[in-house]
Amino acid sequence: MMSPRNKSRSITPACPNSNRRGTQNVSAPQVRPQEHCDKRHTHLPVRPWRLLVTLLPLLLHLLSDSNPLHAQRLSALAPPPTWEALEPFQETITRNDFVRLLDEVYAPGGAASEFIALSEREAAIKKTLSPESSWVLRFARDAVSARPTTRPWRSISELSPADPTHPLEGVRIAIDPGHLGGTWARMEERWFQMETTPPITEGDMTLLVAKHLAPLLKNMGAIVTMARSDTQPVTPMRPKDFRSQAKTQLAERNIFDPRETYHGPDDPYRGGSIQAESELLFYRVSEIRHRAEFVNGTARPDLVLCLHFNAEGWGDPNRPQLVDSSHLHTLINGCYSAGELRHDDLRCDMLSRLLSRAIEEEIPANEHIAAALAEAASLPPYEYPGTNARRVGDGMHVWARNLLANRLYQAPVAFLEPYVMNNAAFCERAQAGDYEGLRTIAGTARPSVFREYAQAVAEGLRRLAIKRRPLQPTVPK
Repeated sequence: MMSPRNKSRSITPACPNSNRRGTQNVSAPQVRPQEHCDKRHTHLPVRPWRLLVTLLPLLLHLLSDSNPLHAQRLSALAPPPTWEALEPFQETITRNDFVRLLDEVYAPGGAASEFIALSEREAAIKKTLSPESSWVLRFARDAVSARPTTRPWRSISELSPADPTHPLEGVRIAIDPGHLGGTWARMEERWFQMETTPPITEGDMTLLVAKHLAPLLKNMGAIVTMARSDTQPVTPMRPKDFRSQAKTQLAERNIFDPRETYHGPDDPYRGGSIQAESELLFYRVSEIRHRAEFVNGTARPDLVLCLHFNAEGWGDPNRPQLVDSSHLHTLINGCYSAGELRHDDLRCDMLSRLLSRAIEEEIPANEHIAAALAEAASLPPYEYPGTNARRVGDGMHVWARNLLANRLYQAPVAFLEPYVMNNAAFCERAQAGDYEGLRTIAGTARPSVFREYAQAVAEGLRRLAIKRRPLQPTVPK
């Protein structure tokens, strides 16, 4: 579940219940740097000796000349950025196109002005802020002389003609069922239960959709890879492995004397505990980074489908608040804030997304999938209330927002957020489970919501391929 309002955007963890509904985010336990929750960030009295013990190893490491990350500011669990990997993009983009994409999609409102110095022939992007160092991008003189862009994925329009009955022939598609589910659902707060009914868990539902979607895509000729096939984490790490990093993260938020643990989801001190921070680093950061390593290194897809369900705030997961609203939106990477771009790895990641021109594939793919979902499920477009997302494309459903998943995957991404999990009608459909054919629910004959989701995504991609891919001529019988 990744909801619009609370998708985390930085290294600050979300407030309790913020995931319901919120979309998760980007750089790591996540939420915009400015978004703080008094309830979760309540400070306990600081004991001087504990403060010294907490900070001394960190200070010695940062001051050491042998520290490989000296002078770098990185988001949670991020490796140092590899700026050399951007060299193949030299002279592949004109100044006008670079500025247009920067201003309209990736860093609107001048968010990158502090970090990118533009001249007529090049852009100097800060690799580090203190001391300053830069990587220089040379612009193409014009579109005609621009060098071809090299990237590890293929545009659907570049593929050889396909049989109209198999329009996705040879297209490599990775499916990423969002979250974990199973025994991890409570920890990741993608779980609620109404009285004695079975709990509704996003990670289990996205996996079920993925298992219906994969054969539909294969039947159209696609080569499909699953980022996960069960409810076990892809990362080999567990929360206990992140205690040291959790203390560092908390210290960066001026929480120097953190509690070891917390007592339930409504504990007002939960967000300042080592346990909660370690859990966030496990399921929200390490898990996504390991999925990205597998997808980028092994699957090497032409498109990544990130499956999620949206939701509104539901309060107590044991007595959830149901709502009448239902909506749909999809996400591509973009709309970085100036605060996010103060991280060296995020600046490098943003440049990689922009220069690869993934957006040229992402917008059509997202628009076709969104149109099919809206048609199948009668879902109106969602409207973001803040400035952390920006509508892109010609339709109403596609937004640019900086999330960890849609940033780390190298291929174009369709990050899908249909339905509202705690919508009363949706809950009834989810409780009905998975089934073939139609079943009368609330007086209306409806298919399984999981099959409806999968079939709509498949239909959107079929329409995309029919429109954008060369097709073999049909031979009359």
